Amino acid sequence: MGGKVCLAYLVILISATPIFAQTRTIVVDKPSLQLYVIENADTLFSAPICVGCNCGDKLKKGDHKTPEGVFSISQIQNSSKWKHDFGDGKNLISGAYGPLFFRLKTSKWTSIGIHGTCFPKSIGKRDSEGCVRLNNEDLLKLKPFIKIGMKVIITKDEM
Repeated sequence: MGGKVCLAYLVILISATPIFAQTRTIVVDKPSLQLYVIENADTLFSAPICVGCNCGDKLKKGDHKTPEGVFSISQIQNSSKWKHDFGDGKNLISGAYGPLFFRLKTSKWTSIGIHGTCFPKSIGKRDSEGCVRLNNEDLLKLKPFIKIGMKVIITKDEM
């Protein structure tokens, strides 16, 4: 299913939900490398993203795949001082996750989230270890839409 067709299907599905149950939902569309905030079939926010460098659903730690399915935001964390070693010989890099980390509640993975990046050129590509990256400026624009418990739908890759 193409990225636009997939997103259109999700908008229809979300808008078909009874009015009392409708809430904002984040949709991470892996095929189109876009993140959307949708409410009542309206797109409130969209931004280009980076996802796992390998296609498919995350099956094991270190497979560099972004998990697929329905999740929720479990924490909003200040990640501005976090460091990460990308295994590229450059050792720990400060600010690797940008200013914020929106941790996802998944059944298997504890370290998957939506966050900023120290690699802005990776946006619009498949280059992460499994998280969803945004440009730091877009992440800050997304922040007002984020709430603990918010639904996050990550679409399947086109195979």
